[in-house]
Amino acid sequence: MASFNYMFLTFVLALSFASFDVGFGARHLLQLPQLPPLPAIPNLPMPTIPTLPTTQPSLPRPGAMPPLPAMPNMPTLPNVPRATLPPLPSFPTIPSTIPSIPFLSPPPAPSTP
Repeated sequence: MASFNYMFLTFVLALSFASFDVGFGARHLLQLPQLPPLPAIPNLPMPTIPTLPTTQPSLPRPGAMPPLPAMPNMPTLPNVPRATLPPLPSFPTIPSTIPSIPFLSPPPAPSTP
């Protein structure tokens, strides 16, 4: 929590020094001689926007359309003899039990006389 307080204090100090420089900059700008006025912007002609249609054109009715042409007959494929696959070999099964790992005992401690 103390580090947060120090970080907050440094942040406040940085902001105060930043505003200090801004004040000097503003005073410097106010003491500059007057700049010449900016040239006037000429009036440009407004472009004409085309008018949008107010009504939607009517669409043709489905009864008035010509009928669709008939679909052509699709060619038939000849019968091809099917290949027979050999039987799959049997795969080994995965054991469902985990073998126990023997725990090694630590070496005996040296005896002290």
